[in-house]
Amino acid sequence: QVPLVESGGGLVQAGGSLRLSCAASGRTFSDYAMGWFRQAPGKERDFVARINKSGSSTYYAESVKGRFTITRDNNNNTVSLQMNSLKPEDTAVYYCAATRLSILTTARENYGDWGQGTQVTVSS
Repeated sequence: QVPLVESGGGLVQAGGSLRLSCAASGRTFSDYAMGWFRQAPGKERDFVARINKSGSSTYYAESVKGRFTITRDNNNNTVSLQMNSLKPEDTAVYYCAATRLSILTTARENYGDWGQGTQVTVSS
C-alpha cells in the first residue's frame, strides 16, 4: 500500500490554471504507475491522466489532452497535475491513484490505492 494525499484544489475562473499535487508515503513510490481521476456530482469517477513508473511516458483522456500535464518526482515521492485553460466542465473532485501494473490502464479498478480527493471548481 502507498498512502496518498492530494492538495492544490480550489476555485478558479474559466481559462485559469491550477496545479494539483499528490504526496505518497513510503519507500516504494517508483514501483507504482500513477494516475489522476475525477468525479463530478452524480457521475462516475473518470480517468484523467496516467504516468508510468519512471515518468518517461504519459497518457491523457481526450477531454484534457493539450491542457493538462502529469509529472512525477520519484526523489520526493510526488505526482502533479498541471491544469491549464480550465473549463467549467472540469469541475470535479480530483483523486490521485497508484497501481503496481506496468501496462497502461485507465480502469479505476486497476488502481489499488487512492487519495482522499481535492475539489476543483471552475466558474464560468
